[in-house]
Amino acid sequence: MTNSRILFAAMASALLLTGLGAGTASAVVAEGTSEGTLAQDQNRDDQGEARREMRAGNQLSLREIERRILPQMRGSEYLGPSYDSTARAYRLKFIREGRVTYIDVDARSGRIINRSN
Repeated sequence: MTNSRILFAAMASALLLTGLGAGTASAVVAEGTSEGTLAQDQNRDDQGEARREMRAGNQLSLREIERRILPQMRGSEYLGPSYDSTARAYRLKFIREGRVTYIDVDARSGRIINRSN
């Protein structure tokens, strides 16, 4: 095992042991893979695009969209959002009685554009 691999393994183990959480450790491990890095970069780009569009007044904030949609999903647990900069849409994920529901919302109007179970 090369010194750099030993150092990488030690750093990943230290992150896990210090309780920084699986998300941080996953980011470190994913850094060694091009697929993980590409997905993380795209996610960051989409989030940045959402912020720019919201600041420019071209679309609603995530908080505003959640304020409109969450009351319609009473009885479901909200698992979180994702943003698609190409479609300019948020996808909100919910679960109820073991069934996952996705609500796609146009970020410009706040209108539901798709609902999938």
